[in-house]
Amino acid sequence: MKISGVPLGCNYIDLWKENMKEWDGTLSNRMIHDEAEEGFWHSFMEKKKQMGGDYINSYAYRIQEELLTLLRTNDRVVEIGPGWGNYTFCVAENVKHLTCVDSSQSVINFLSDESEKHQLNNVSFINDKWEHISMKESYDVVFGVNCYYRISNIEESLLKMNKVASRLAIVGMTSGPEKPHYVNLHREQGYSIKFRRRDYIHLQNILYQLGIMANCKIIEIPSVSTYPSYESLIRDNVSKILTKDYNKQEVEQALSPYVIEKDGRYEYPYTFHAALIYWKPIKF
Repeated sequence: MKISGVPLGCNYIDLWKENMKEWDGTLSNRMIHDEAEEGFWHSFMEKKKQMGGDYINSYAYRIQEELLTLLRTNDRVVEIGPGWGNYTFCVAENVKHLTCVDSSQSVINFLSDESEKHQLNNVSFINDKWEHISMKESYDVVFGVNCYYRISNIEESLLKMNKVASRLAIVGMTSGPEKPHYVNLHREQGYSIKFRRRDYIHLQNILYQLGIMANCKIIEIPSVSTYPSYESLIRDNVSKILTKDYNKQEVEQALSPYVIEKDGRYEYPYTFHAALIYWKPIKF
């Protein structure tokens, strides 16, 4: 396949692959070994089952609203990497048919059981990696949200979305900025912070490199983290600090402008974002 993409000063495909590494330059077991990834999802899904009730992430409802505006009731849709179903069931309820593709058998089993509970008979499942699977037919829409973290052959996977989708391809990813106290610690104190290494803008630029002019909708997601104690507030908000022997007082000072105390509890309101990148498939 010959692709007439757009040359950029930075090769975002190579950058994507490089940024799959941890901050210490290594690849995690989950990135390397399928068994480790399956083990993670098996344990994760067992916890979800024990939780019961509504296990959809609160932020996902805002993304669902925007995602559904791009779909039609007669669409046949493919979802890549559905995880625990943040978008699976709301999409299935609003389209003709949904096919879920996931590399984890534990994910497939969980979603199959939940589909029965939701009395959804228009959902089917394929246990395979998107980058490996050979799709024999086209679908109206192909989408995936937050499912690209293990995909090293990102250009081939995006091109496969472009090929399989007949009406629309949609790439979704939650984004930053990071909590502001981390940014302040980095800028003012020189702290090394575990900032996200890959973001939606990388995918947008990869598509541009591939010659695909995609639209991008940014969704604001207001959030409030609540903590039962001051100790839990501090503990949760130092997890991204890479600097060894950091100064606790400096961290507390950085947090202070953003935290509200209410009846012995602590709230940290902040706004992050999500991006929906979408395009009408083109033929190369």
